[in-house]
Amino acid sequence: MPRDEERVLVVEDDESLRQLLVEELADRGLEVRGVASAEKAAALLERWEPALVISDLRLPGADGMALLRRVKAMQAAPAFLVITAFGSIQQAVAALKEGADEFLTKPLDLEHFGLAVGRAMETRRLRDEVKRFQQLLSDDRFHGMLGRSRVMRGLFDQIRQLARAAGPVLVIGESGTGKELVARAVHAESDRAGAPFLAINCAGLPAELLESEFFGHVAGAFTGASRAHKGLFQQADGGTLFLDEIGEMPMPLQAKLLRVLQEGTIRPVGAERELTVDVRIIAASNRPLETAAGREAFREDLFFRLETFILQVPPLRDREEDLELLAAGFVARFGASSGRSIRGLSRGALEQLRRYPFPGNVRELQNAIERAVTFCHGRTIELEHLPTRIAQYKDEAVKGATDELLTQLSDGPLLPTLEELELRYIEHVLRLVDGNKRRAAALLGIGRRTLYRRLGEQDEG
Repeated sequence: MPRDEERVLVVEDDESLRQLLVEELADRGLEVRGVASAEKAAALLERWEPALVISDLRLPGADGMALLRRVKAMQAAPAFLVITAFGSIQQAVAALKEGADEFLTKPLDLEHFGLAVGRAMETRRLRDEVKRFQQLLSDDRFHGMLGRSRVMRGLFDQIRQLARAAGPVLVIGESGTGKELVARAVHAESDRAGAPFLAINCAGLPAELLESEFFGHVAGAFTGASRAHKGLFQQADGGTLFLDEIGEMPMPLQAKLLRVLQEGTIRPVGAERELTVDVRIIAASNRPLETAAGREAFREDLFFRLETFILQVPPLRDREEDLELLAAGFVARFGASSGRSIRGLSRGALEQLRRYPFPGNVRELQNAIERAVTFCHGRTIELEHLPTRIAQYKDEAVKGATDELLTQLSDGPLLPTLEELELRYIEHVLRLVDGNKRRAAALLGIGRRTLYRRLGEQDEG
């Protein structure tokens, strides 16, 4: 039974005070129900789950402390605010020890009461967020990767299967999708896991240095080579060598790499004899090597050798259900590394992340969260902490349709009133999101209850 974050239950046997509190909270836009006893409250909680319970300590029958203990035993316990005319330090301490979030004494100051309600609900919301983020991070980890989407579960299964094989692996995917993490996972799942895993970016070194870096050299092989140097293949012997951006490898070196794959031998620069090496090659590219081979920009025979096993890493836009999981992981990582106690993202910030297309994939999300953690001075990352391009992003389809609507309105014989314009715009946004009121409220920048009020509807719960 999902809890509505704007529901409040008032338990007070004084009818006039109960009605006053119900009306006060309703005026704040909350859905409120009031009952006169702990027994009635318990019965209501069986079918109606609030975000906050406000209860007097002195009640007919079971008292407020008994109700507090019962509420705290619920699986998703709401916040609890205690009010009483018989307040004492002892009662306050007892209620707080039992899990109460706030303690107020009568007569109530309504302004103070409103602030206490806000604090209690926010505290409970943040606790729920922390629990949800912890649950997110407790599972769905696979060798440093996070994912519960169908495409990622499929990728994890492929990695487990390919790890048992001996041939080379080609990892393909857009920039920022985590191709090196996939390569490391293959290594970790293989029987080579105890041996070295070395990585090199083929686009990161000058072509004249790559051969020596790959195969090593003997002393005196060239000017400046005063002593012998073991190349990556010798260093990774028995393990795995990850070649990132292999499409940038010079053609002459591609030919030598193909020989290593076929013969299992290398010749250091300046050496007179070949050395046998046992290295598994995992290569990666963010552009289609088959197309490059067709343009003779990449050796076709090397491509055919590498494509023995292919792993396709999906872009972030194809794994929407993983976005919150990834964001939670980055919040936890950067919060811990910076010594910040950040509990998670606000709903507005998370909804905006879901709207943004992330052309830079997981790496762009990681950078965005790192920045947000840096600029967040509270416990929750808000919309304003995100990079400007993300915080201000609006879906192009929504922007275009909105511009069209405004043009239609301005071209009419009579301009609409502000109230009419607001209602028509809300209806317009609802059509754009196929009636999804949660998404519409997020796009409009208002709460869901506010949206219902503007539409003259009852909350659907």
